[in-house]
Amino acid sequence: MSQKCAVILAGGEGKRMKSDLPKPMNEVLGKPMLRWVIDAVKGAGIDDICVVTGFKTEVTEAYLHTLPFAVSHVLQSERLGTGHAVMMAKDFLKEKGGDVVILCGDAPFMDTKTIADAYRDHDENGASATVISAMLDDPTGYGRIVRNPDGTLNSIVEQKEADAETLAIREVNSGGYWFDTADLLGVLDDIKANNSAKEYYLPDALYLLLENGKKVGAFTAESADTVLGANDPQQLKELNEIAKAKQQ
Repeated sequence: MSQKCAVILAGGEGKRMKSDLPKPMNEVLGKPMLRWVIDAVKGAGIDDICVVTGFKTEVTEAYLHTLPFAVSHVLQSERLGTGHAVMMAKDFLKEKGGDVVILCGDAPFMDTKTIADAYRDHDENGASATVISAMLDDPTGYGRIVRNPDGTLNSIVEQKEADAETLAIREVNSGGYWFDTADLLGVLDDIKANNSAKEYYLPDALYLLLENGKKVGAFTAESADTVLGANDPQQLKELNEIAKAKQQ
């Protein structure tokens, strides 16, 4: 079992949230979504955590300083995609080594068990990277997980680029990943922003690893809720309702 660390992406603005908070700082049951993710990571026995901040960084940083344990943070001053956000944490990754779990700070139901089980799968399979996926009854809008016949990852196809056959796939990308840190650092700078949004996407790291002959797996979470986030007040309300139901 190698050294483990976590990078949590929390730079999003969430324009549709009708809130002046960074998106991950919006609350579910009185606790910022970011804190749900931090608590899940800590529960999985991972104490080295780096939060990548962006929009209204001072709000997130001030909150992190109130926590009863230390959490590192780095600023992504320009929001140029998930790959770019992870690039901001490069010094943290170089220092920590081992394996890193990269999670979205606005997915509050990415739980301890999923993080720990995905790591076990990642470790036992000797994978260079492992995508955390979930099975959805309605996968509309999510990137689909396309697997090879042996179960390893072939690709992640975004909704807008998927053909009819791919759209029928119910397994989707949660936006959470385990990486062998050294392998990730080996390809991070090779991610290109050659897409319409001119952004650096973290899933491109998976393709670069595959091109290098590395093994990339996908671990399916038991709960479909792990992929849930909120893009507007209605979705945030729904997250609160789900969280309440889970506690009963």
